[in-house]
Amino acid sequence: MTQHTDLPSDLLPTTVRKFFAAHIVRDADTASSFLAEDAVVVDQGETFRGREEAHAFLRDAGSEFEYTTEQIGARRVDDAHWVVTVRLEGTFPGGVAELDYRFALRDDLVAELVIANHPA
Repeated sequence: MTQHTDLPSDLLPTTVRKFFAAHIVRDADTASSFLAEDAVVVDQGETFRGREEAHAFLRDAGSEFEYTTEQIGARRVDDAHWVVTVRLEGTFPGGVAELDYRFALRDDLVAELVIANHPA
């Protein structure tokens, strides 16, 4: 298994790139269109099952804060698993966070997305 680090955005799968493009501008409708019907999204230990629950999460998550998002890393785990690391800066408690978005793809859709703190 080859593992790449610091992968440029244009080498990420189209599904991941398009999901992120929509997610960064807080377009939950478009971001959700890249999720499988039975997708599972986990954010900081809270689980959302199915496209409808995941859409509600994507629509509402962080909406009470102002923040910017910058991709600072990406890597391929295998053909179906990718990790994108982002840095958030904003008005939320702590003001800065680095998060890993761990994608599992199936049939060119996101089957699972786990969002967790990036290990220090």
